[in-house]
Amino acid sequence: MRVHLGGSSRASLVTVRAALDGAVKGVTSETATALSAELFFATDILASNISLRRALTDPSRDSESKIALVEEIFGKALGASALSMLKSISALRWSSSGDLVPVVEQLAIEAEASAANIANELDRVEDELFTMSQAIADSFELRKALNTLGADKAKIALAQDLLSSASSSTSRLVGHLVTHLRGRSIEGAFHDYLFALAARRDRVIAHVRVAYEISQAQRERLVGALTKQVGQPVRVNIEIDETVIGGVSVKFADELVDGTMSRRLAGAGRILAGQKN
Repeated sequence: MRVHLGGSSRASLVTVRAALDGAVKGVTSETATALSAELFFATDILASNISLRRALTDPSRDSESKIALVEEIFGKALGASALSMLKSISALRWSSSGDLVPVVEQLAIEAEASAANIANELDRVEDELFTMSQAIADSFELRKALNTLGADKAKIALAQDLLSSASSSTSRLVGHLVTHLRGRSIEGAFHDYLFALAARRDRVIAHVRVAYEISQAQRERLVGALTKQVGQPVRVNIEIDETVIGGVSVKFADELVDGTMSRRLAGAGRILAGQKN
């Protein structure tokens, strides 16, 4: 997001995004959408209650009491996955209580992006959101209408008119965006949403390095294996790199699986160098 997160918050965001990976692994598009709606609900509660945010980020409070507070506030309103994620969030360290709102909102957007990815519509959603953001940037009247405080029903109706042929994921995201600016301009809110969509897309793209061009059948087997591992459709970017020598190097999200001969030779060289010392 555009919000600058401190060191503790950045590290915690990495942890909770990994938790989201697990929550959307192998689920249906509808389940991911439901998770998104619950995380948006939690975002609204946190945004409107500074005392709750401070309680959940207070470093002097033990994790058990924070988790109990999450259970008390959200236990009857959220499903198991969303509740588990909020409990994880409460147990982590945060640089500022204000960081909770943009972080949970990002998780909500990414959950809907996962729903779109499961339906093989993530690229479409990104394109539609970008196109709408450009239309708003080019129209003073649209910006004025959507930046107006209140009038949520009118703003949703206007957004739906503009999105008459858009995907359901795009419609849901834009409907929430225009009614939850929270001090942002409409342009700023679109920037945040597009950032979160791109962040989720990066989680389902594998960067593969091989020495030689692989066949279509090999590519399909690789995509199938990675999709099975992730539990969601995965796209593969192939890079031909002669230094690979043999095997394959796969960089996926924050993980690197390097099975190349050059990697193994480098490891052997380090071992030998250590034996000589």
